Amino acid sequence: MGDVSWTELLNILFRWFHVFFGILWIGLLYFFNFVNGPYVAAIDAETKKKAVPELMPRALFFFRWGAMLTFILGLVLIYINYLGPTKEADFNSARGHWISMGILFGTIMWFNVWFIIWPAQRKIINGIKTGTPAAPELAKRATLASKINTYLSVPLIFSMLAAGKHFLHDEWYWFVGVLVIGYFAVSGLYKRAAKVTTEV
Repeated sequence: MGDVSWTELLNILFRWFHVFFGILWIGLLYFFNFVNGPYVAAIDAETKKKAVPELMPRALFFFRWGAMLTFILGLVLIYINYLGPTKEADFNSARGHWISMGILFGTIMWFNVWFIIWPAQRKIINGIKTGTPAAPELAKRATLASKINTYLSVPLIFSMLAAGKHFLHDEWYWFVGVLVIGYFAVSGLYKRAAKVTTEV
């Protein structure tokens, strides 16, 4: 393998899969919030009873496991790059501060998927299948957690990219700026999603 060590090769592979499953996870997050949400709100109960049990279990499978694999591979990368014997970086640096921000947001988002969104969606889907609707607060809880994840996804992605660019500063106003930009970006997408029509 030339000058590439096994540790470096595994680092590259784990990083690639981390990004791959992250794209799967965040892509479905955006699908749920900007496409599926407005669609489900617009269809009648009979159509919902047919469409939701077919679509959502499939989408939620890739969604939750995309989140889990992204999270696990992220932990592996943290060990390799920051904690292991061949660590490349220190948490007490600009790169470490950005990656810490990404870790915080990613962990919150992973928790929301597995312990709020997925359990609630299981009950909601079963309720639609059986004709006995789940408690309304379940949908509200899942929607809130999904929206929180959508808002956190923008600073999450930025912080992960920023960790690889050592020229970026780690002063407080950079972090606040990323949060503000993320908020307005996602708010704009929510407003646009509500206005998109089915006309082509």
